[in-house]
This record gives sequence, structure tokens and C-alpha cells, in this order.
Amino acid sequence: MDRAAKAEMVTELKGLFKAAHTVVVAHYAGLTVGQMQTLRKQAKLGGTQVKVAKNRLAKIALEGTDVASIGPLLKGPTLIAYSSDPVAATKVVVDFAKGHEKLVILGGAMGKTALDANSVKALASLPSLDQLRAKIAGLIVAPATKIAQLMNAPGAQLARVVQAYANKG
Repeated sequence: MDRAAKAEMVTELKGLFKAAHTVVVAHYAGLTVGQMQTLRKQAKLGGTQVKVAKNRLAKIALEGTDVASIGPLLKGPTLIAYSSDPVAATKVVVDFAKGHEKLVILGGAMGKTALDANSVKALASLPSLDQLRAKIAGLIVAPATKIAQLMNAPGAQLARVVQAYANKG
């Protein structure tokens, strides 16, 4: 890479790191090209981006960002998964690592909070933002449904009593 391309790469990475809420770093040595493409496809479906960048350029781009704590993790063949959703990047990488032992999670960062490999796995077990929204919507709708059932219950009971008397007499 020439100097201009390196400067452009650093600028691009800096923008990514500033926009990302969660960043996960993993070693990918031993994964085939097909496996990496599968990871990228799964990441895209999960709202996450996966990038392989030169570690030295990534460390330069990390300076002044919230996720600067991942700098020491950038050694060897590393990939960076990032997303604006706090849980999406961790879910994608942890799910892929379950089926591919060559992908080794090193750690990551969520905002200014540094995460080790176990913290990344714990964060991946949390429900996603969309799942939480669905649960909240369900909780909001449930009382209205119960009120409607209670409002209809006396009328239905009265109708059953009248029908029972009609059948009896």
C-alpha cells in the first residue's frame, strides 16, 4: 500500500470505530476463504460488518475513539466485527465461533468498556434490541387484551345462564 492508500484506510477505520457501539476482535488463522465469506454473509444478515485490516493501521485509527481499549488485542491475523447494535456483533461472532474452532475470540469493546472473551460471550447471550422491543410491545398490549376479556366475560356468563335455563325449562 502506498502512503495515500494507508491514510485513506486509517480515515475509513477511524470513522468505523467512532460509529460502532460494539467491536469484537478475533483471530481467524486457519479459516478458508469460503468460511470467511460465510461469516461475512451471516454478519451482514445480523446487522454487523466484518473487516480485516492491518493491525498497525487499525491501532493508529483507534487513537481518540471510545473503543481504543482493543488496541492490545490487535496482534497476529485478526478480524474486527463491529455494529451499532450493542449485541449484534457479539452474537454473530460467537455463533460462528461455535461451529468453527479456528475462529478464536480475543475480546472487544462496548463503548469505553473493554471486554474479554468471556464478556463477549456473555453479551452475546443477551436478547437483541429487536427482541427487547418485541417483549416490551407484548407487555404493553397484554393489559389491554385482559381488559377486553374481562369486559366480555360477564355478558358471556349471562348468556350461558340464560341458555342453561332455556335448556332446563
